[in-house]
Amino acid sequence: QVQLVESGGGLVQTGDSLRLSCAASGRTFSSYHMGWFRQAPGKERVFVAAISSSGNARYYADPVKGRFTISRDNAKNTVYLQMNSLKPEDTAVYYCAANLAASSGSWLQTRPYEYDYWGQGTQVTVSS
Repeated sequence: QVQLVESGGGLVQTGDSLRLSCAASGRTFSSYHMGWFRQAPGKERVFVAAISSSGNARYYADPVKGRFTISRDNAKNTVYLQMNSLKPEDTAVYYCAANLAASSGSWLQTRPYEYDYWGQGTQVTVSS
């Protein structure tokens, strides 16, 4: 089992950058594929980015491709989401999620129900 805690959200202006962090408990962090999702008010939770357990593979949703970068440090039990060139439409609560690699058919999971563990979320607000 793993517990996830996000941090790094805040209020920024269009074009600014933020780096979100997601700290995981436990000693088996490297056994989990990780993902970032976001949920805007009144909308469903949607996929943002994913990274394999080793960190060798990454995938991004089209709206963030070229602006966001997902990374992880398995020694620090942390996954990051670097967000550059932020836009008002990036405003949402951002969640990190973990999926046990041993039980996954593929490292790439883009739907919320495919993840086993979730953090509490961190708010990102981008003003125009």
